[in-house]
Amino acid sequence: MARPSRIGVLALQGAFREHARALTKLGADVVEVRLPEDLDGLDGLIIPGGESTTMTLLAESSGLDRALQEFAQPVLGTCAGAIVLDRAHYALADIAVDRNAYGRQVKSFEADVTLRDDAVPLRGVFIRAPRIRELAPDVEVLGELDDEPVLVRDGRLLLATFHPELTDDLRVHELFLEMVREEQHVRA
Repeated sequence: MARPSRIGVLALQGAFREHARALTKLGADVVEVRLPEDLDGLDGLIIPGGESTTMTLLAESSGLDRALQEFAQPVLGTCAGAIVLDRAHYALADIAVDRNAYGRQVKSFEADVTLRDDAVPLRGVFIRAPRIRELAPDVEVLGELDDEPVLVRDGRLLLATFHPELTDDLRVHELFLEMVREEQHVRA
């Protein structure tokens, strides 16, 4: 029997506990990441939602920002996590993202996300959500809201402008773990 995937969840702020809960339900071994050395031995990483400026400042203060930029395993970035991975921040994902594109906290909403490979929509929770303004031609659109990309894959990166961890639907986390297993298979 294969060992469970060891997945880190950036635990500086935001909904990291909810991501950890989803991963645990799916059988992953979860590690809270607060320092650069916490990334050692991980098979994948989730950068959760929260406040992107605060997150980057906290990461910078511990040197975690550089370690995140050098982390070579699959990464799931949700909401603020998608922002910090975009061209204007850590420049790991070939996308441009606008912060708080749907408005302030009071404009937060839930909506059905249309998935490319699934007839059943995914309920998305959009809290001060970013909008993907631009993406490179090789970035795959996996989910849309009103014909706009809200779930995309850029190689080893999976990016959601919503919060999949705030629903009981585990499909985004399942997809991420599938990406992690694919990467483990390639390295084996």
